[in-house]
Amino acid sequence: MADRPPSSTTLLLLVSDPLMRHVLTDALRGAGYLVVVAADLGEAVDRLREVRPHLLITRPYISSMPGQTAAVYLRTKCRGLPVLIVAGYMEEDRVRSQTSIEDFHIFPPPFSQEDLIEGVKAALQASRKP
Repeated sequence: MADRPPSSTTLLLLVSDPLMRHVLTDALRGAGYLVVVAADLGEAVDRLREVRPHLLITRPYISSMPGQTAAVYLRTKCRGLPVLIVAGYMEEDRVRSQTSIEDFHIFPPPFSQEDLIEGVKAALQASRKP
């Protein structure tokens, strides 16, 4: 399958921290992606009523909820939605448990804006494989 240009690729960004949400949104939009933003699970569900994203990007925790739990729930609303968790420092076993779920990708810190964009491209490419 041919790669689609970033401008036709929609990303759902579910990040509760306002500063992190702003930084990630700027980086992703700067790379040409269409970014739909949600600060909590309810807002993310609302966004899924409007658009079918190509990738969900979230953090290890959304408010008081694990990002993995939020992602699994959102996949009940949007089947097959690939997930990229932009990690903070996480314990080895938590990383292993999240990567054992199909189309869940962990992007570990520290990272630059260029690293983030490459991680998004890799997650999108991996989700397109048969």
